[in-house]
Amino acid sequence: MKKRLVILLSLLINTLFLPATRAQQPAEGTPAWQVLQYDINVNAAGAGGAERSVAARAVLNVRNVGTGAGRTLTVRLNPYARVESAMVGGESAQLTPGKDSRLKLQTAQLQLPAPIPPGGTLTASFDYQIPLKENSGLASVSPEGIQFLPLSYWYPTPNTAVAPRGADYAPVRVTVSGLSNGDSVVSTGKASAAVFEQTLNAQPFFVTGKWETVEGGADARGISALLHQGASEEERRQAQALISFAAQARTFYSSMLGPAPDSTVRIVGVRRGAGFDSAGTLLVNHAVFRRQKLDSVTAMQVAEAVARLWVGGAVGVEGEGAGVVREGLPRFLAALFFEKQFGKAFADAEWMKMALLYAPVAERDAPLSKLTPSYETYFNSATNKGALVWRLLMNAAGRDAFAGVLRSQFASGARPVTLSSLRTRLAEAGGDRVGLLMSSLFDQPTDTDLMVGLPQQRAGAWVSNLRNNGSFDVDVSVEALTDRGERVTATAHIPAKDFGEAQFKTASKIVRVEVDPEKLYPQTNYANDVVPLGPGTVEAIEQARVQLAQQPAQAETLAREVLARLPSSEEARVVLARSLLEQNRLEDAEREFRAALDSPLPEPSTLAWADIGLGEIAMRRNRPADAAKHFDAAVKAEAEYASTLAARASRIKAEAAAGAVPPVDEQIKAAVSNLDAAILTKPKSEIDALIVPGELPNFSKGIVGARPELWQTRIVRTESLGPDRVAADVTLAARTLGRDQQGPAVYVFARTPAGWKLSEIPIFEVR
Repeated sequence: MKKRLVILLSLLINTLFLPATRAQQPAEGTPAWQVLQYDINVNAAGAGGAERSVAARAVLNVRNVGTGAGRTLTVRLNPYARVESAMVGGESAQLTPGKDSRLKLQTAQLQLPAPIPPGGTLTASFDYQIPLKENSGLASVSPEGIQFLPLSYWYPTPNTAVAPRGADYAPVRVTVSGLSNGDSVVSTGKASAAVFEQTLNAQPFFVTGKWETVEGGADARGISALLHQGASEEERRQAQALISFAAQARTFYSSMLGPAPDSTVRIVGVRRGAGFDSAGTLLVNHAVFRRQKLDSVTAMQVAEAVARLWVGGAVGVEGEGAGVVREGLPRFLAALFFEKQFGKAFADAEWMKMALLYAPVAERDAPLSKLTPSYETYFNSATNKGALVWRLLMNAAGRDAFAGVLRSQFASGARPVTLSSLRTRLAEAGGDRVGLLMSSLFDQPTDTDLMVGLPQQRAGAWVSNLRNNGSFDVDVSVEALTDRGERVTATAHIPAKDFGEAQFKTASKIVRVEVDPEKLYPQTNYANDVVPLGPGTVEAIEQARVQLAQQPAQAETLAREVLARLPSSEEARVVLARSLLEQNRLEDAEREFRAALDSPLPEPSTLAWADIGLGEIAMRRNRPADAAKHFDAAVKAEAEYASTLAARASRIKAEAAAGAVPPVDEQIKAAVSNLDAAILTKPKSEIDALIVPGELPNFSKGIVGARPELWQTRIVRTESLGPDRVAADVTLAARTLGRDQQGPAVYVFARTPAGWKLSEIPIFEVR
């Protein structure tokens, strides 16, 4: 009976799992399409109509890279697009619509006039319209400009990011016509009027708007920054700093990977979609140019965008595990560039950020070789863990050998790179140790967890036991801190699922030990890397923030403890400075705030909170005019919600104390008055008429759904954000369903052909 049960279970397992396994293998005789060239013509003349639509004609040159003849070609497209006609080889083609339920896209299947054999090519064209219901960071149509990024699926393409082969990347030609109001267009590649042509691998996109261009010269030739019209001299200087930084990155990568690809680099200021880049064009928030210095987030974006000229640009990236190459390798290269520019200590701080960013998803992550964008952990894991893994492999193979592999793989004219091809070359260069590391790091989910024990005296030395819960051996450094403030380092080998030890040759008492202080190894848990146990860096900083108001001395202690083990922590330094300010130790607080600002590349939040702190110090010293300047700088940084909210409120108080309240724009005052009146009595259509089309889609719905009995707005301050945008600090009093609410808010108005209209509400604290 027992034997029979075993046989039945075996049959059941085979029945359940064999079909699934087979389903994942490419079937013999199956066609697969790869785009060789995109050529898209966009007519934006209909963008100002009721549908806010654009018309397009997309011509795709594709190759059958499968194993069987292709009789149909299926493309995927935005669900709201209307495909009007299609052609294959210049002849009309039968089109069958369908749906891709996984990504909620529509499909269009073309019947081909003749089978296309493996290796064969064809040209297909599609004429279509895309109406837009509401604006987002991926797609927007408004009087302020038009924007379509790849993830809006605004163009037809056979493969998406979750397809087995990944998304399509190919040379791109984008032409945009029908623009109004003097708008210009930006895309990727070399520009001629409204035509952009990119010979590197890219995905089609375009953005329209009004910009001033700052061009780089000498070593920065071919690099430009696009700022909003009317940019100040300070903004133009910041643009030059960004251009110079991009040029230095390009020079660094050229020395490592070979001559730079022939492509223009553009840093484009935008309202939305910041952080996107493709083949040399990077979108950044307009606020980047208003900050007093280059910040670390923007610097990383610029450095990664330049690295992608080689990685995925000049040389394509394909196959399983492409994300760790396409996303992780540029971040790894950017960190090496940071080390060259700012020193090892600064680069180590960036590596630490990556480890801490990755840690929350480590236990639910997939192996890097199997990771696709369909996993929620994809961008975190492929980027941060990916970069950490490439660093680990560089250390194991040797920097020169590793760089040699990258140089050969990404040389101009090289075949597309796959994770598999990189692994093969690295194994040849680094030997068995590198091969074993790659098997564990790429093919297994993260399971490394390093632990350290309390130090014990033994034979004139101090010894800490170590444990490795992971599935592969590790070689790590272990750092001890003595009661005299000295740091002693040892190295240790810890076998997989086994123990090791670290010996410290010192007579001083050891008070703290940390294994892998550089965080070379991605782990599931970093908290037990140190003894005595205590809150982790993130937890300790959060605890300190909570105690700032009530127990500033305790907040100071926690912040100093974090800085003792992680001197580069800007968050801890800002919290320390704020705790000193709460204790009215103004000179000490000012010193720490300025130390935070002196970082080579401070984080945006550091810039904002340091200026807020310096402004508060100036207020306590009865210098409100100086305080207002600091608060204004913090507002312009647009770092994050909390700091912007605090800075705006403090700026209003400082300007009032200095007797320097700026006049309120009368046109904005009238626009706010009209909005108040419409909210109280007008139908939804008339409220919508006062809002930029496509923006704030739920605002009028919420108003009409629960009509307020009172809605009274008082403008406190207005400021220009450019020739066609104005921000208004307001206080709002409202009563809805008998419940009174009041508080500050910020309205942003945009100039349209029909006058000033509400565009966004970035801050709303009406409670």
